[in-house]
Amino acid sequence: MELWIATTNRGKVLEFEMILEPLLKKGLKLKTLADLETYYPPAENGATFLDNARIKAKSLKAMKPGTWIAAEDSGLAVEGLNGLPGVHSARYAGPKATDFENRAKLLKIMGLKQLANRKAEFICQMVVFDPEGHEHLFDGKLAGTILKAEAGKAGFGYDSVFAPQIPPDVESGSAPVSTGGTPAERPKTLAELGLAFKNKVSHRARAVEQLAVLIESRIL
Repeated sequence: MELWIATTNRGKVLEFEMILEPLLKKGLKLKTLADLETYYPPAENGATFLDNARIKAKSLKAMKPGTWIAAEDSGLAVEGLNGLPGVHSARYAGPKATDFENRAKLLKIMGLKQLANRKAEFICQMVVFDPEGHEHLFDGKLAGTILKAEAGKAGFGYDSVFAPQIPPDVESGSAPVSTGGTPAERPKTLAELGLAFKNKVSHRARAVEQLAVLIESRIL
């Protein structure tokens, strides 16, 4: 059984691989856009994360009918910026902006506005098509705050400026201790907590876990 994921983002692929590892051991094969000989990505011009996820899923489904297709769109919504960068998270600083440039713009704008409210949340919306062509929708969120400076090297995107609120179903004691001497008064970022911890709590992990349940119900 193959699962095609509509992404070329290696960071996202790694997260899928780690969360779906039990199914990969049962024979599930993970494929991405990098496995296609040719692919012309559609314009992600949707007004919401769900819109963009559906655009990507339908585009890949047209090329790989009769297979499992998964596409997700995710990003950061900052409360004090009225939900920005939102659907523009990956291109906040421009169409070809790097993760560093996006983070730098975010911190600069929040600093210029002197925002006291630094609450934010990561949002993931996923659209899945099963081999019969039926659509399934999954989502996930992770609340937290935006720090005033970057910290940590793991992850990608906004991970190094986002300090997560540990969900009640995850033991806070399971979070690794920072080796960088993190001050007790400052919460650790996702980039400091590491990928294994992120995959227990993240917005994308929540959505992929729901996808795993669906696929496993078809394998068993």
